[in-house]
Amino acid sequence: MNAALKTASKGEETRAAILDEAVRIASRLGLEGLTIGTLADATDMSKSGLFAHFGSREGLQLAVLDHGARNFASHVVEPVISVERGVARLRAMFNRWVGWTIDSGLPGGCILISAAHEYDDRPGPIRDAVAGMQRRGISVIARAVTLAVGAGHLHRSTDPDQFAFEMMGIVLVAHHHGRLLGDMEAQNRAIAAFESLLSRYATPSAPKAASSPVALNRAR
Repeated sequence: MNAALKTASKGEETRAAILDEAVRIASRLGLEGLTIGTLADATDMSKSGLFAHFGSREGLQLAVLDHGARNFASHVVEPVISVERGVARLRAMFNRWVGWTIDSGLPGGCILISAAHEYDDRPGPIRDAVAGMQRRGISVIARAVTLAVGAGHLHRSTDPDQFAFEMMGIVLVAHHHGRLLGDMEAQNRAIAAFESLLSRYATPSAPKAASSPVALNRAR
């Protein structure tokens, strides 16, 4: 039994390492640029070995999307669960999200954003998966907004879907300015825009930001 568990664990570690490399490739070349062949070259694995893991190129692409979503959740969503419900959690979520979007450590930035642009007009299973992930992300924001309303930090008239729409818009423009235009103030501008968004909906009891934005310091 222990040997079987060790074998399964080793297999999971190998698969995770493969997917880490695949995410880096897809971040740089796009999911359409990711093939079994390019991944085989990058990992020094055989194509047959990779087919055994993923079954097909599309299976690989879907696995990469799922892996990217899990990475996003572990860096952005899960760490804020312990933050007090309300504006504090919403603010923590935004700050981690915009930081991850601009500086994810991937050559092309957040793969979920790049995939959304790549597949917005390409029907099929990959587009469906990307859209589903985006909808889940929006629902997470909307839920956090609903909790902030319940905590008395945002006005009861606040529309969670509208707030999520605007919050996501700030993240997307931060990605555009930070990665495409090389704006080193993109993160600060995003935080300022988010605080302005909050101020439109906040009640007097809403907690204020702990400190002013810190300038983005990212090597280029």
